[in-house]
Amino acid sequence: MYYCKHCGTQYQTDEAVICTNCGAPKGKGVNFCHNCGKPVEPQAVVCMNCGVALNGASSVAAANGAKSKLAAGLLGIFLGTFGVHNFYLGYTQKAIIQLVCSIVGLILSCIGIGVLIVIGIEIWGLIEGIMILTGKIAVDGKGEPLAD
Repeated sequence: MYYCKHCGTQYQTDEAVICTNCGAPKGKGVNFCHNCGKPVEPQAVVCMNCGVALNGASSVAAANGAKSKLAAGLLGIFLGTFGVHNFYLGYTQKAIIQLVCSIVGLILSCIGIGVLIVIGIEIWGLIEGIMILTGKIAVDGKGEPLAD
């Protein structure tokens, strides 16, 4: 189990994305150790209680193999029509819906209605790409924070 770095409260599950006590996003804050929950100095590099490294949220996310916010955002903007950004982030169901709608739209383009479907999916992907880059979508499909 991990602890909130902002208030020191233990997360109810490892999959938690926010602290139910203070509302801080998982990985944000410098007041408490994420491993043992004991108070630490904001500039500390190592927890004096348990010895775990206290890196910034983006460093921890990057070390854990977190998905890149920039990559996901650009995939959403340029290839969002096909749901590539959602496949990358692990939102497989949404990605399949975007991909199938795009394929159906391309097939139906010969009768005109398909063009509207494809344009709608393109706008959807563009908006999601912008939301990723601005931080409105800040976690991947597993609830892990995106790396900066």
